[in-house]
Amino acid sequence: MQDAFSSPEHHRRHQPPYDPLYPPPHPSPHPSPHYTSPSHLTYPWQPQPPEPERRRQPRHHALGRHSDIRVLRGAYRWQRRVATLTALGYFTLFLLLSAFAPGLMTSEVSGGLPTGLLLGLLQVPVTCLAIGLYEYTARRRVDPIADRIRRQTQLDAKREATR
Repeated sequence: MQDAFSSPEHHRRHQPPYDPLYPPPHPSPHPSPHYTSPSHLTYPWQPQPPEPERRRQPRHHALGRHSDIRVLRGAYRWQRRVATLTALGYFTLFLLLSAFAPGLMTSEVSGGLPTGLLLGLLQVPVTCLAIGLYEYTARRRVDPIADRIRRQTQLDAKREATR
C-alpha cells in the first residue's frame, strides 16, 4: 500500500515551478534515487551487511599531501638561487664594468696589473665561494628537512609493514 507522500499524484502537485523561457524537464527513464526503496534493511530476517574493516588512521598525512615536501622544495630553491646569483652576479658585474667602465678596467692596481685582469682572476675564488655557499645552505636548510622526511617515511613504511 502506498502512502500519500509516495503517490505519483503528490509528486505532480509538488514539483518546483519552472521558468517559462526554459522547457520543463523531460521525465527520466530511470527513477530518481529518493523515490526508490531505502538503502537500510526493511525486514529483520534479511542478512546484515558485513561490518567494514576498521583501520587505524595514520598519525601523519601521506607524504604526497604533506607540507614538508613544499618546505623542502622552497629550501632547495633558495639554495640554488643563492649559489647561482653569487656566481652569475659577480660575472655580470665583471661584464658590465668591462662594457661601461673601460677606464676603470684598464687602470693599473699595482706593478702594472690592470684592474680588469685582477677582477677576471677573482672569478675562480668567487666560483669557489658560490660552491661553498651551496654546500653551506644545503647543510643548514635542505638536509635537516630531507632527513626529517626520510625518517618519517621510514616510520610510515614500518607501520604499514606491521599491518
